[in-house]
Amino acid sequence: FNMAKDDSLKKIKKFIKDRDWEKFHDPKNLAISLNLETAEVLELFQWTKDNNINPEKRDSLNDELADVYYWLLLLADYYKIDLDDSLQNKLKKNAENYPVNKSSGTSKKYTDL
Repeated sequence: FNMAKDDSLKKIKKFIKDRDWEKFHDPKNLAISLNLETAEVLELFQWTKDNNINPEKRDSLNDELADVYYWLLLLADYYKIDLDDSLQNKLKKNAENYPVNKSSGTSKKYTDL
């Protein structure tokens, strides 16, 4: 996965460099763009029943998730964050915060368990 992620990041950076857009990609704008694209994912599910996305919108979901990934990779790269390491560390924290014996079958936040 790391090699695919690194290859994607190289392609993204080349795309940006070819268009002279580096000057626009500060952390604030990266975070805003990430949030906006995430909202577009949500919009695809708005007014759905049983969490079923309209099959006609499946391609849009694919594109929006790619956009989220695009901005996430750029923001993580800006701060030199290894997303794979971050995920592993977060999973460990979640396991500590949500022990199976207390969290199984409930959606309560760990502070309420």
